[in-house]
Amino acid sequence: MKFIDEYRNSDRARGILEKIEDTVTKPWTIMEICGGQTHSIIRNGIDQLLPDEVRLIHGPGCPVCVTPLEILDRALSIVSKPGVILASFGDMLRVPGSRETLLAARSRGADVRVVFSPLEALKIARENPHHEVFFLAVGFETTAPGNAMAVKQAARENLQNFSELVSQFMVPPAMRTILSSENNLVQGFLAAGHVCTVTGYEEYERIGEEFHVPIVPTGFEPVDILSGILRVIQMLESGVCGVHNEYGRVVSREGNPVARKVVDEVFHVTDGLWRGIGVIPRSGLLLRKEFSSFDAEKKFNVVGIQSDESPLCKSGEVLRGMITPESCEAFGKECTPSMPLGAPMVSAEGACAAYYKYHWKAL
Repeated sequence: MKFIDEYRNSDRARGILEKIEDTVTKPWTIMEICGGQTHSIIRNGIDQLLPDEVRLIHGPGCPVCVTPLEILDRALSIVSKPGVILASFGDMLRVPGSRETLLAARSRGADVRVVFSPLEALKIARENPHHEVFFLAVGFETTAPGNAMAVKQAARENLQNFSELVSQFMVPPAMRTILSSENNLVQGFLAAGHVCTVTGYEEYERIGEEFHVPIVPTGFEPVDILSGILRVIQMLESGVCGVHNEYGRVVSREGNPVARKVVDEVFHVTDGLWRGIGVIPRSGLLLRKEFSSFDAEKKFNVVGIQSDESPLCKSGEVLRGMITPESCEAFGKECTPSMPLGAPMVSAEGACAAYYKYHWKAL
């Protein structure tokens, strides 16, 4: 099958590993930004196959993991009101809020529905005109165009019983924050290919030049990831910074202009509060004033809710690449997929979930 089987080919993977071993001459630390890449790395044992000189650390690119606790608590507060329907991607249902999950709320009778697109949430709103329907609009630049289109369509139809509880983030400001930290260990990045499909990589070029680091957009299959690692090491060994696109079959420098345009029309840039990390300047997106009637926070007046994070959870340190999941004292003990303390243990892109499923029990 074109673009899948050839990127899972074991002979090609072994060949790239041999090139990595022949190329590396000193220790290098590389961060993969995306949680999908983290899962592929751990599932395929890539971290175990690399030479000792190459260290991979896992970044904050799991959208479910960085969705603020306050957003979960606001969603739980809204859906507890009579006549309200919450539409959400399935990943969010098991993420712990301060006191419970959306799944637990649904078991108690809250109307929580799993959808695969915000356009499905619009359909629910059309079919239930006497209910308030809100969509939990989370994610990075990949989900922002769809969430923006849903709001535009709701405005076009004057669908006043639809709104979005927005938690949208952008990746480049997080990369800048990591590189600016006095404790930074990252010397090169694997950038998320699907994010770059939307945004392009012009901003990554600026980051690479400013911090003198190589940044390589790549895909999610084993050969994709190994090719990206090889390219980063080649650039590090040669003292080359900037961007090299290893995901050319999908990513272009300018990205998707249509998607970027609709995001700019509906959202404006603001400071973003990342769960476990804190506020990252100009890393978030909020609805513009002209679309404020579709803002669930304002519609249901839930801004002032106070949230309490578990003191045992070290997910913030995991998301910043400061520790690996099994270094957290609660990992596999107080924190498991059935009883999670933080989102990385239950998200399909969470590093803790990847280690628990594929790695920890083999140690």
